[in-house]
Amino acid sequence: MDGCTAAQSVFGSPYELLFRALSLIPAAHYAALLLALGLVFLYNFLEIHFLRDLVTGFRGDPVKLTYNASSEVYRSVASKCQVLRGRYLPTPWLSSPHLQTAFLSFFGNPPRFTYKRVLFYTSDGGTIALDWLLHSDVNRGDGAYLSSRTFLQKNDEAPIVIVIPGLTSDSTAPYVKHLVFNMASQGWNVVVSNHRGLGGVQITSDCFYNAGWTEDARRVIDHIHQEYPETPLYVVGTSIGANILVKYLGEDTVNVPIVGAAAVCSPWDLAMCDRFFRRRFVQKLYDKVLTSGLVGYAKLHQTILSRLIDWDGLNKSRSVREFDHCATRILAKYETVDTFYRRSSAVNFVGNVAVPLLCISALDDPVCTRESIPWDECRHAFYSMNPNIVLAATKHGGHLGYFEGIAAGTMWWVRAVSEFLEVLHSSPLKNTPRQVVGTCSTTTPLESKIDQGPYVNLMEDGTVAAAGDIQKDNHAAAADTSNRGHTVKENGETITEEEEASNDVVETKKMDPAVKENGETIAEEEEPSNDVVETKKMDPAEDNPDEKKLNDLVSPMKGHITRLARHSKTFIWLLAYVAMVTTWPVVGSGLLLFLKKKFGSSFIPPTLRK
Repeated sequence: MDGCTAAQSVFGSPYELLFRALSLIPAAHYAALLLALGLVFLYNFLEIHFLRDLVTGFRGDPVKLTYNASSEVYRSVASKCQVLRGRYLPTPWLSSPHLQTAFLSFFGNPPRFTYKRVLFYTSDGGTIALDWLLHSDVNRGDGAYLSSRTFLQKNDEAPIVIVIPGLTSDSTAPYVKHLVFNMASQGWNVVVSNHRGLGGVQITSDCFYNAGWTEDARRVIDHIHQEYPETPLYVVGTSIGANILVKYLGEDTVNVPIVGAAAVCSPWDLAMCDRFFRRRFVQKLYDKVLTSGLVGYAKLHQTILSRLIDWDGLNKSRSVREFDHCATRILAKYETVDTFYRRSSAVNFVGNVAVPLLCISALDDPVCTRESIPWDECRHAFYSMNPNIVLAATKHGGHLGYFEGIAAGTMWWVRAVSEFLEVLHSSPLKNTPRQVVGTCSTTTPLESKIDQGPYVNLMEDGTVAAAGDIQKDNHAAAADTSNRGHTVKENGETITEEEEASNDVVETKKMDPAVKENGETIAEEEEPSNDVVETKKMDPAEDNPDEKKLNDLVSPMKGHITRLARHSKTFIWLLAYVAMVTTWPVVGSGLLLFLKKKFGSSFIPPTLRK
């Protein structure tokens, strides 16, 4: 102790010596250290993978293809696409999903050309701008504003590609121009179907587009098919446009007049993407950027929107969800935002797709989470084999970025879609009759199972709105209220418990309220003539032997379930005892005495009895 005290008196305290040593380090070294820490932070925050690419020799990562083993689309088309079977290497100085997405938004390196515009008027008075780029105009570079549709000859044999842009995007978006120019350069005629209110066109009706609005796409596709009935049609959707495209294909199934399609960076599940926006700080930044674009779009059409939606709430929106609450769900006539998300998500309709469909998604997409990608749906189509879908997933790419090359002059997904459509157009599948191989109905769209379950939407004012079909739910509720505890006859009358005990001829009086066969309530003046009804209760097993066999198989199982339910409390106590013994042996011994007293020695297993 004396030695330590003497040393401290000579050299001072250890902390004082440490601070003196730190003060001798030059300030430039501290600046270099802070710079290094900042770079490490940015490297991880921006999810940069340059060092990994450097270590692997900039070979890129293989494209993961998901398809059914018996898929003719894969064998005849995707397997012959060199781009899909190859690797994707991002531009080295854009080795980040955020850098890819930001570069696309601010720069994009789009090719230069001029569209030819045609205005398409819908039956509700809406106006949609159709921007065309013909294969014959690519080299000339001319173009003009047209008010007629005579510029494309009826005998033009070149296939037509219809492009549906993403959220608040139009034909001038860099990624759209990349796709349009690439397809036109290969001999295709391309038309961009701008969303209502975009592309410099004013809103002329009270109808607006949203992620689940497929009517505009349906009208445009049908219109072009009627104008050029002998020309093969293909459709490409990007981001929200991809969600609209897949939903349209699932709704119309075999009735779509197109040969094939491609969906790029689709959100798939809107509710899941909404939760994704609220997870991390960087996703919240994207949420604010998208909200700013939506609010800006709304302000362009304030004269119409201000009388249809909650305009004050829209101006205060700080997230896409808040915007959808104040505007989108009201215009789309949904009770809540969650209902709108569930009913509008393409994942609920992908199982009904009846034409060859290429789906491209990036696993590092900062806008559309990888968790919403329908891997199983593309493989099995809701437990049935669907050969119409090929899902291509890349490890990198960002949201619609996919820039490649040192100068970032090309986009990988544009080359992939272009090659897929080229091979499909020259394959026998172009003339193959369409069919839905899934178990979904081919006449009605596939609804989300969550809307058919006992789920409700809690609104902000505390009221509860049903998530399912309102009319159907009301009929079910009425039937359940009037017939609870009774059996219903074929003519709508109810059978009491006493009548159920006999299978002979029974006489029953009408219950109040009386119900007709179609479910309507019988008026009081109609009831006297129907007071007494003679009905013979039939045994369904007499007419259906298969049902009798099924009942024979199910009855023993019902008995086992009943016995299990009767002893459920005993099992819970036994589990509690096992947990206690394994955790606290002393407490477990005391609990064993309690269980013996409560249930008797028969409750305790033979190996534990004393």
